[in-house]
Amino acid sequence: MKISNTPNTTSNITGFILLGFPGSREGHIFLFVLFSGAYLLTLMGNGSIICAVCWDQRLHTPMYILLANFSFLEICYVTSTVPNMLANFLSDNKVISFSGCFLQFYFFFSLGATESFFLAIMAFDRYLAICRPLHYPTLMTGRLCSNLVVSCWVSGFLWFLIPIIIISQMSFCGSRIIDHFLCDPSPLLALTCKKAPVIQHVISTLSPVPIIILFSFIMVSYALILRVVFKVPSAAGRRKAFSTCGSHLAVVLLFYGSVLVMYGSPTSEHEAGMQKIVTLFYSVVTPLLNPVIYSLRNKDMKNALQKMLMGM
Repeated sequence: MKISNTPNTTSNITGFILLGFPGSREGHIFLFVLFSGAYLLTLMGNGSIICAVCWDQRLHTPMYILLANFSFLEICYVTSTVPNMLANFLSDNKVISFSGCFLQFYFFFSLGATESFFLAIMAFDRYLAICRPLHYPTLMTGRLCSNLVVSCWVSGFLWFLIPIIIISQMSFCGSRIIDHFLCDPSPLLALTCKKAPVIQHVISTLSPVPIIILFSFIMVSYALILRVVFKVPSAAGRRKAFSTCGSHLAVVLLFYGSVLVMYGSPTSEHEAGMQKIVTLFYSVVTPLLNPVIYSLRNKDMKNALQKMLMGM
């Protein structure tokens, strides 16, 4: 990564400046307290799900193993952005180093891609459990579940590897200000000395591709699930089937709803505030709500959490 000494270039650049959220000192302190609480609740909620799955032998099934991995992913996801955002609320210069910015970009988007893969695999698991219940134990084996988990992590982190390598080798001129609370590729590319439309096209294509393909896969899976559920003769059987996949579907709609709004709208300077709010929703609010959704709508998880707390 090079910094050019042009008249419009800051001579003593040591990193980028993340503007974050504008406001007074008091407002930033309020946001610091608010997001600190949300971050701690996210860690506690998702950590409780991981502990419950490890604690209760009855939850050692593919469905809950995937959920435990998903909860760990959510912890990593919020940790890739929130600690730096909290530090910026109390900082005057709001500077993030070049290496820190590129690492944040890589981990944030890689973890986001990994989350998309996990949501798709969890939908596939629910499809097998509801549409192929008799064959489910032989199809979704422990080995297949482990292979799917590893594939999600590897695929997510390989997806943005080439773009971050390319961006980190580019030269940056002029302003080092990023009007966001994280290192987003669009403002980063806007700061490059030489415009690279090919690179911009590649990154703008790589970001939505897994979202669109995996979301379509999830919707097809649930269309097949609904077709089977509506054929169940008893109302109790239909309610049980809906409760099995209702929590996952709610999380899918929360995550993909905000992400599709983010990438479905044009990015412009006038929409910078909206971009921050939407990014904040799927990167902070959704991981905070996930444990609540899964624990409140799942009897097995509630029972496991209660027994774990009573056994401590």
